[in-house]
Amino acid sequence: MKYLGLVPLVISAVATTALAAGPADVSAERVLTLEGRTELPGYSGDFDHLAADLKANRLFLAAEDHGTLEVFDLKSGKHLKSVGGFETPHSIFPIPQKHQLLVTDGSKAIKLLDEDTLVPVGDIALHPGADSLGYDPASKHLFVVTGGKDVKMKESWLEEIDPVTSQKIGEIHFDADHVEALVVEPHGPRLYINLTDKNQLAVINKTNRQIVAQWPIHDAEQNALVQLDEATRRLFIVTRKPARLVVLDADSGAPVAKFGAPARVDAEIFDESNRRVYVVGGEGYIGVYSERDADHIVELAHVSSAAGAKTALLVPELHRLYVAVSPGEGKSGGAILWFDVKPAS
Repeated sequence: MKYLGLVPLVISAVATTALAAGPADVSAERVLTLEGRTELPGYSGDFDHLAADLKANRLFLAAEDHGTLEVFDLKSGKHLKSVGGFETPHSIFPIPQKHQLLVTDGSKAIKLLDEDTLVPVGDIALHPGADSLGYDPASKHLFVVTGGKDVKMKESWLEEIDPVTSQKIGEIHFDADHVEALVVEPHGPRLYINLTDKNQLAVINKTNRQIVAQWPIHDAEQNALVQLDEATRRLFIVTRKPARLVVLDADSGAPVAKFGAPARVDAEIFDESNRRVYVVGGEGYIGVYSERDADHIVELAHVSSAAGAKTALLVPELHRLYVAVSPGEGKSGGAILWFDVKPAS
């Protein structure tokens, strides 16, 4: 991708992995443009993950500290309704084959809702603490993180389920009390998951659910988010202490590059069509990074968002990035922002 007048900072996989300088001289409006904001007064605490239902034109937000599922019009951003009855909702996954919505709900594991009425229709019993999840398009299975310190457990699991049959397939045990986000290879045999309390990234053979490697994350702690470009074999890991984006070789775990990143990140997105990584931070901006190829990566822009804006969802079909503003951090209250995603030149 070429940017007129841009002389990017290039990081080579075979060169240095020193911390890169700030973003290249690219206008934020050439990457993401704020299109709208829906205010959510009367909310407290943190929001968590989002999901979209394109067919029904709905956007879902897990209000984890509020104990609700918030529903919006996907195109206009209008707040449609609030659905209660949750403990600490975290992740949301539509199951179109069953006309249901799956929601991970803390110590109560997984709830299943009717997709039209959003009334509970069942559940899936797992270990307590169901939180992050990853979908494997090859097997059509979900991997769900459970256990950990949030439910006062010193161990964690990654549990594999079939969302259509609601059956548990198996599990992977971790001697760790803080396991964060994961990413699944769409075509390959691996998945990668952050063992945050050990400052490691675990590599899992998803076919037999065996741990095949545990790679240390150097020069940074609290690795929490991870995304993958399967084509270039690059992993993009976000750490919180300090706030960095660390790039690793997905086959060897070798460091490739590292950049500064926004603080208090709770969402990282790989935009495959535009070869970008969006790192969404609660300190009030989105870090945007461009992957020219496996060995050439540039920090592209800082896009202003809002204090507490730290979870997000990319909807490629609409060329939109939705960002949730948690009311627990900023004085501006809760909100949903949406940005128009500009195509890479």
